[in-house]
Amino acid sequence: MSAALRVNGRTESVAAEPGDTLLRVLRDRLGLAGAKEACGRGECGACTVLIDGEPVMACVTLAAAVTGHVETIEGLAAEALPLREAFADKGGFQCGFCTPGQIVRAVALRRAHAAPDETMVRLAMAGNVCRCTGYTQIVDAVVAGLRR
Repeated sequence: MSAALRVNGRTESVAAEPGDTLLRVLRDRLGLAGAKEACGRGECGACTVLIDGEPVMACVTLAAAVTGHVETIEGLAAEALPLREAFADKGGFQCGFCTPGQIVRAVALRRAHAAPDETMVRLAMAGNVCRCTGYTQIVDAVVAGLRR
């Protein structure tokens, strides 16, 4: 079966089975490896992408059900530059596995709120799990990145 997806501003025609997740299609068929699979249950946020500007877990989203515009970390690279720099400056990552999902979610927060406070950042980022940093550095990085 062939499906048309709008990904990072382009319409992509991909071969997809009815049960294929958006994550599998992005990674395996489109070569967009930024979103990661960790839990496979939509609980950790490593696979976070935006669909029509809203963060979603690509590992539990069926590709065939996607009708909106998908944005991945690759497509957000320029917009996310201040956040990426802040993650580096503030030690917001260690292994880096969860960082793309963290930054994608932070971009969505920036788009929704011009000047979110630390509480808003903590609430928005709660859907993304990090096994390395302890979160303080991530929150500090997001707050700093959103102010740049």
